[in-house]
Amino acid sequence: MSTEAPTAAGEALAAAAPPDPGRQRRRRVFGVLVLLVVAGAVVLVVTDPFSGATAPSGGASSNAYATSTVAVVRESIAQQTQVSATLGYAGNVTVRLPAGNEPAAVTQAQQAVTTDQGMLSSAQSTLSSDSAALSQARASLAADRQQEGVDCAGNNAAQAPSSGAAGGGASGGCASDAQQVASGQQSVAADGAKVSVDQSQVTSAQRSLAAARSALATADAQATVYGQGSTFTSVPSAGEIVRRGGQLVSINGDPVLLLYGPAVATRTFAAGMSAGSDVAELNANLDALGYAHGLRGSAFTAATAAAIRRLQAAHGESQTGELLLGAVVFEPGPIRVTAVAPTVAVGSGAMAGPVLSASWITRQISIQLDAGLEGQVKVGDPVTITLPDNQTTPGRISYVSSVATTGQNGSTIAVDAVPTDPAATGGLDQAPVNVSITTASVSNVLVVPVDALLALSSGGYAVEEVGAGGTHHLVAVTTGLFDDAEGVVQVSGSGLAVGQRVVVPGQ
Repeated sequence: MSTEAPTAAGEALAAAAPPDPGRQRRRRVFGVLVLLVVAGAVVLVVTDPFSGATAPSGGASSNAYATSTVAVVRESIAQQTQVSATLGYAGNVTVRLPAGNEPAAVTQAQQAVTTDQGMLSSAQSTLSSDSAALSQARASLAADRQQEGVDCAGNNAAQAPSSGAAGGGASGGCASDAQQVASGQQSVAADGAKVSVDQSQVTSAQRSLAAARSALATADAQATVYGQGSTFTSVPSAGEIVRRGGQLVSINGDPVLLLYGPAVATRTFAAGMSAGSDVAELNANLDALGYAHGLRGSAFTAATAAAIRRLQAAHGESQTGELLLGAVVFEPGPIRVTAVAPTVAVGSGAMAGPVLSASWITRQISIQLDAGLEGQVKVGDPVTITLPDNQTTPGRISYVSSVATTGQNGSTIAVDAVPTDPAATGGLDQAPVNVSITTASVSNVLVVPVDALLALSSGGYAVEEVGAGGTHHLVAVTTGLFDDAEGVVQVSGSGLAVGQRVVVPGQ
């Protein structure tokens, strides 16, 4: 729609900031532009430049302030919210030495097995000796009974009860045999009792040995690389990046290596261990590092042991074919050391617990966003990152929290962004940056500079269009999306078209 410019007694023009209730912030430049609009509007009211006079197409010459014109264009624009943020690295990792059985505990378990083996051997020897004695006693008893059978058979048996000294040959032999048999029975009973006790002692020794062997197996399964008297012989520096196969720290000269994977190492890697996801990760890493070829699966095999020996040889270690608990640490990927634990230093004692803190090597921008803007951002939205040197680089939202927290800056939500080109962000950590988040966008719309808007006293907005012959008209418009970064606004109106010239402040 096109209207004649108002006179001083007609419709008054009042400049005001365009309404945008959903927007929490405006760039300062917008305020400056609005002030310019105010000045232009006042001049229009006072001087009534549209009362029939024409002005050159370069601007409104009758205004007290210099103006110029720009063309209405059709393009795509975006609305952005600018916030403060922190540039650093993603993730928060704590590398720990796992708790387990120190070498002294393993030695003690081995000694218990040796002791119980000796006790079992002794019990078995005693059982063998007593069993032999029992066998001998039984053989003697059998012989005595056979002799008794001969001596006490027939008339000898009949004469035995009343025989005197004169006729005691046969009967005396029978009686003696009976005594011998009775004595033999006692010997067999006594030796049998000993064997029974011996068998109980052997059974007890066997159980004790089985328990000791089980305890040793448990000790071996969680045997650690550190123990009493172990010390750190090297530690990393803050900012150091450790990748697969790289050394995190060393203990007694032996490295603790980083391997990739989500599992946590909780047992010694050795022959005879059960299959598991941790073994599968170990096999994959040994293969990836070139210590094996095509090593796969979740079982610890001879090929696994051989690959471990090659790994140990490469690092100058004893080639045992086993990895004690703490010899390797699994993390999902490469890490960047941020700090070493206060208790960790070269020469300090090595023990279970935190060793160092780290992050991933992925660059990340952390934002505490006003909770009221949560609905305006989503994962994948583009952002523009202004670095400390005022260079800009693009990125995208990678995370939006759904949980608000309350602090000094009111209610906020955590939002993360990642740069499209991480190398462009340099190596700064915990550096302050500014981020422009695109919260809305429109395509193929009519666009004019924000300072081309004139607020009407009756409500609504207009632009001052310069027509053919330099005639000035106010064209009513409806505003849409504001692009503060570019200082332009989406407009629409029946009297507006691409290529029309509208007045803006300035030369």
